[in-house]
Amino acid sequence: MSTAVRKVDYFYVTLSNAPGQAAKIMSDLAAAGVNLRAFSGFPSGRRAQLDLVPDDSARLKAAAKKLKLKLSAKKSGFLVDGDDRIGAMTGILDALAAAKINVTAMDAVSTRDGRFSAIFWVKPPAVAKTAKLLGAR
Repeated sequence: MSTAVRKVDYFYVTLSNAPGQAAKIMSDLAAAGVNLRAFSGFPSGRRAQLDLVPDDSARLKAAAKKLKLKLSAKKSGFLVDGDDRIGAMTGILDALAAAKINVTAMDAVSTRDGRFSAIFWVKPPAVAKTAKLLGAR
C-alpha cells in the first residue's frame, strides 16, 4: 500500500496538568461514543493541552458541550498512513521543505505489523498549500 495523507480537523482543550486529567477526558469522550483518529497531549505553561482528532467533529463538539469541555475553534492537521520502511517520512518532509512549508509539530509511530502513522501540523496559512502539495484528501 502506498502512503496516504489526509487533512483532518482537530480541536484542543486545556486542562490541569495533574495525574488523571487526560484519562478522565478520554474516558468521558469514549463513553459519549466519540471515536478519535489521534490525540496528543503535552504540557503548556502550567497547564496541559490535549489535541483531539475526531472521526466526527460534530459528535466531538456535542459531547464536549455536555461534558462542559471548552474546545478550541476547529483547526487543521494532517494524518499520514503507510507501509513502514526506513525513511518513510522523508519524501513528505523533503516536499514540504522544498515548498518552504514549515512543520509546526509532528508525531510518528510504527507498528509491529509493518505500518506507520504520523500526524503533523503546519501554520493555518500553509494548510491549503500543504493539502494540494501532498494530495491530501
